[in-house]
Amino acid sequence: MQKRILGSGLEVSAIGLGCMGLSFGLGPAADKGDAIALIRSAYERGVTFFDTAEAYGPGDNEELLGEALAPFRDEIVIATKFGFTGGVVADGLDSRPQNIRAVTEASLKRLRTDRVELLYQHRVDPNVPIEDVAGTVKELIAEGKVGHFGLSEAGAATIRRAHAVQPITALQSEYSLWWREPEKEILPVLEELGVGFVPFSPLGKGFLTGAIDARTTFASNDFRNTVPRLAPEAREANLRLVAMIGEIAADKQATPAQIAIAWLLAQRPWIVPIPGTTKLHRLEENLGGATIELTRADLDRIATVLATFEVQGGRYSGVHAARVGK
Repeated sequence: MQKRILGSGLEVSAIGLGCMGLSFGLGPAADKGDAIALIRSAYERGVTFFDTAEAYGPGDNEELLGEALAPFRDEIVIATKFGFTGGVVADGLDSRPQNIRAVTEASLKRLRTDRVELLYQHRVDPNVPIEDVAGTVKELIAEGKVGHFGLSEAGAATIRRAHAVQPITALQSEYSLWWREPEKEILPVLEELGVGFVPFSPLGKGFLTGAIDARTTFASNDFRNTVPRLAPEAREANLRLVAMIGEIAADKQATPAQIAIAWLLAQRPWIVPIPGTTKLHRLEENLGGATIELTRADLDRIATVLATFEVQGGRYSGVHAARVGK
């Protein structure tokens, strides 16, 4: 697996592993033994970048990673996040300095480590100045408990303000073939400041794999039930994009998922997508995206497809939509 550099010097595998779905958000948690085996299989295949958060469980996912990654802790990079009250998304935001410190200490214990390489603010808290957040993480970096500072789903102005206090190594936000909003304002700011970009949901929450159609049903505790663009009627319309990407994939002897990941990697050398999965064959498929070389002609063909298609349905609804881009 090739390596990439986030920010001013955090080296990670070109593709990371988003671990949320192993414990939280996508239906029942995976069997613990199977989840540990998947995480370790990712490491064996060259993945050195593992993403988690206090809110995934809460805490369950960090505990899972702590156990799974212990045998090779010094060879990998762990990213985790703070920012929700008690780690419960529904209970609102809390990025007060004392909470950042408390969450970090708890995360370190769950992860069975004395430091975390990358610490993100999960969502911008309008009640806490971003300068206070950045300053607190700066102190944790000085104490050796944190290596690098990151933000998630932050807007351009917030990124600039935080970066002035403590240089940001990475921004984690959604970016994919069917969510290209970061191209308008965020990517230019990241390039200017030297900040890396870590796209989550690079496969459109599974939709871009082609495995989801209008008849697919999700578990009752799968957050995708609340995503407007994954409502059955929107899925029906959005399948046309998957079909068009599928044609390009077939010509490249690849899968739609691999084209989606290869496309992200081709956008900037400092972009590191973190697809998640609970299945070994999907892990292998996703990592195969790093081996797909898209030519200028391929990228132009994809651009033509994207220009002729408008995704139906919003990315988030309600309070979730209100928390992004701040």
